Amino acid sequence: MENEKKINIELPEEVAQGDYCNLCIVMHSPSEFVMDFVRMVPNRDVARVQDRVILTPDNAKRFLITLSDNIRRYEVEHGEIRLEQRPADTTTFAFPSNLKGEA
Repeated sequence: MENEKKINIELPEEVAQGDYCNLCIVMHSPSEFVMDFVRMVPNRDVARVQDRVILTPDNAKRFLITLSDNIRRYEVEHGEIRLEQRPADTTTFAFPSNLKGEA
């Protein structure tokens, strides 16, 4: 552990703001996983990819393990995350039809 090199990670202001996405499309090849993070807006026929992240298979698995651990800790603190029932065809996404324009 003494020989571990520390890396300073910089977070530029424009990246720190983040992008809101409500859909993630995941694809893979033998050498990489590609995740397209999409923002879908109700009553629009077009959705836009906000970010694309490309990972090696081993880093994709590390990401899965880290995300699973964070979800588990979140649910311990805030309760179970309940998922909506989705149709068997998960290749399409639709907003719930009962959305209202109220806050």
